[in-house]
Amino acid sequence: MSADTPSVFARLRADASARWTRAKPLLLALGVGLVAGPIISGMIGFQVRTSTAQTLVHNGIVEQQAIHCASRARGDTPDTARLDWSARTALARRFSTDPAGGTAVDPDVARACADRLAR
Repeated sequence: MSADTPSVFARLRADASARWTRAKPLLLALGVGLVAGPIISGMIGFQVRTSTAQTLVHNGIVEQQAIHCASRARGDTPDTARLDWSARTALARRFSTDPAGGTAVDPDVARACADRLAR
């Protein structure tokens, strides 16, 4: 081996250094994107938490059941808007069972049904 020829280790080191110089900006961008991406998309609103989705679904189901409850209660008792609060609540609890005629009363449905009966 002559004095002008670099050793194998020196060539490997120079090659690795050149590769690292080319790859460093890409790896830094990847790292920043992996950290900042979820944070930014969560702040913008592209992500929905499980609890938020479950709450929205529950509210939608309660609203649909309240509409059905109010229509059945109005069929049984006309002019429900003139009833006092306790009578509306009792009427709503009677018709807010699911399935109809059941015994399990969802308090959210009963409350929403009573609110609809007050209108």
